[in-house]
Formats: sequence, structure tokens, C-alpha cells
Amino acid sequence: DLSERVIPDHVRRDERCDEDQLDWLCHAALERLGFGTEGDIKRFWEAASLAEVKAWADRVRGQLAEVEVEARDGSVTRMLAPADIASRLEAAPAPTSRLRILNPFAPVIRDRTRLQRLFGFDYRIEIFVPAAKRQWGYYVYPILEGDRFVGRIEAKADRKAGTLTVLGFWPEARVKWGPARHTKLDAELDRMARFVGVDEI
Repeated sequence: DLSERVIPDHVRRDERCDEDQLDWLCHAALERLGFGTEGDIKRFWEAASLAEVKAWADRVRGQLAEVEVEARDGSVTRMLAPADIASRLEAAPAPTSRLRILNPFAPVIRDRTRLQRLFGFDYRIEIFVPAAKRQWGYYVYPILEGDRFVGRIEAKADRKAGTLTVLGFWPEARVKWGPARHTKLDAELDRMARFVGVDEI
């Protein structure tokens, strides 16, 4: 369609200077991330250079909180956060013990560098990798339990046949998969099957 029939006039006529656009992009990224390095903020939209994001951070540093975040490997990184980060953390609920199968494009997964640093979870989606070169599978879902990644699973729905087939399952190293965790995985597969509209796993 034509943009003038889809986008309202006042939006199409609105012009913002580069500095205002950069300010919105960086604040919006940090709001969604909760905390991050300048590199994390840059990678969120990939709409500005690292130098631009660093210059933005220098301009607004007094409006933000500087925090230290401990990574999975025990290293500590200085990051930026919204000024009210302390009250946000106090109000945040404790992580659930429920096991969740995550979409590979979920916000927590999309920045693979950040995912590796914070959670120690090395994840790459392999849909564009030739089958013979894949480490895991075509469309592999990360498995999150509480605040820890405990495995990955490849499952494929066949709506015509009414089935969800598990093609592969890989527990993370040093994660014990006893009966309780398997029961939680079964419950999550049941939820996934209902979501995609199939009856049999």
C-alpha cells in the first residue's frame, strides 16, 4: 500500500534530529534490557554505531545509574541502568521454578554475546547452517528453569497429523536431569502442544 494511506500524516511529517532519535533509541533499549554495557545498548537496535552510543552515554550519565553486574563466570562488568534500578530490583518477583521452552528469538536470547556473558549459555540458531555442519539441529529451543539454562530441545509440530515430535534433546553440562526435572519438561511439552494445536507428543 502507499505510506500515506497507512501511516498518519502527523507521523510522516514529524522530523526528529539525529540526537533526539539516538536519545530515544538508547533510552528505549536500556528500558527493555534493564541494564547493559554501551555494546549491549548498541546491539539492541543495531541502528547506531558504538561511538554514537558511547557519546550518548557520556551526555546522559547523570540521569542513569552505574551498576556492577556479576556474570556467570564470576567476572564483574560495569554497566548502565535506569536511575530507578534499585526499586525495580526490589519489586521484581523471584524467578519461578517452572521450566520454560523459549523461542530462539525471545528477548533474553536474541543478543547471543550478552546471553553467553550473563548466563554462560552458548547458543546459536542453526536454521541457515547446512545440516551436516549443525552442532545441534535445525530449530532448537533453549530450556530455561528459573534463572538458569538447563538444556535445549528440538521439537517439530505436524498439525495435519496432530503431533509434536521431539527430534533431539540435549541437557546442559553439569545439570542433573532427574525425575522431577523430566516431569517439568513433560508439562512444558504439553503446554507447547496445546499452543501449536496438536494432541499427541
